[in-house]
Amino acid sequence: MMNNIFFQLFITFFKIGAFTFGGGWAMISIIEKEIVDKHHWLAKDEFLDQLAVAQSLPGILAVNISVAVGDRLRGMKGSICAALGTILPSFMIILTIAIFLTPDLIKNNEILSKIFKGIRPAVVALIIAPVITSAKAAKIGWKTAVIPIVVALLIWSKLPVVSNPILYIVLGGIGGYLWYRRQLERTRELQGKEVEK
Repeated sequence: MMNNIFFQLFITFFKIGAFTFGGGWAMISIIEKEIVDKHHWLAKDEFLDQLAVAQSLPGILAVNISVAVGDRLRGMKGSICAALGTILPSFMIILTIAIFLTPDLIKNNEILSKIFKGIRPAVVALIIAPVITSAKAAKIGWKTAVIPIVVALLIWSKLPVVSNPILYIVLGGIGGYLWYRRQLERTRELQGKEVEK
């Protein structure tokens, strides 16, 4: 069973790495289907937590998630298997392109050009789908939707101070911690009132 889970981790993330175009965000819905729905390695809430951590850390989103899932299941060895599965397809494809295709051949090849134009709309859909599902799972309603919309607009504005995404990661972490402290205090107050009764 132990060896089987390592093989499953490697193969699962190899498929994700091989068949996903458009980077980390496009991978999220595929990763979620494999990890949460198919293999049941993580619960939906736990996946969202891992996703938040993976996005906050430096590096490639898919590799960060694969390392987190591998570590959760089988520690360091699991992380290595999952990360190798994610990285190898891209490495092999880029190596093949570097060996056999020159930049001029890619630019002048109509078939390749049309293939990439056809992939673009699919990539947009792959990016939008996890945003919607993540928002639903995180219980973002009309009132709380203001926060991500305002943050997105500020980052998009390109103003020197407010367009830095790191600022919002830090502020989000502080806000989450303060909200958690407030909820904890409310729970204690309610428990104190029940004890007095």
